Amino acid sequence: MTAPSATATALDPANPVQATREAMSSARLPLAYRDKCASLLIPLNKCRVQEYYLPWKCEDERHSYEKCQYLEFKKRVTKMEELRAAKGGARSGLN
Repeated sequence: MTAPSATATALDPANPVQATREAMSSARLPLAYRDKCASLLIPLNKCRVQEYYLPWKCEDERHSYEKCQYLEFKKRVTKMEELRAAKGGARSGLN
């Protein structure tokens, strides 16, 4: 069985293939960006360098990465709402 290609991950930002630590390290990703969407950020950064950071280039890669980041944010918000509901609506750190 072969691993999905980079184009396959760009088509589905909801379920990107997880990048390995070695891949993130060799791509010189900062630690803050080494999350579930890192596998989409690596080809985006390569494209940006090749295209001299022109804003109208690499739009598909950028959109896939930003959508992945948005979906991860929505998951965190949902998880926080579940935790807050379990505590009876109390906010942590403010009471």
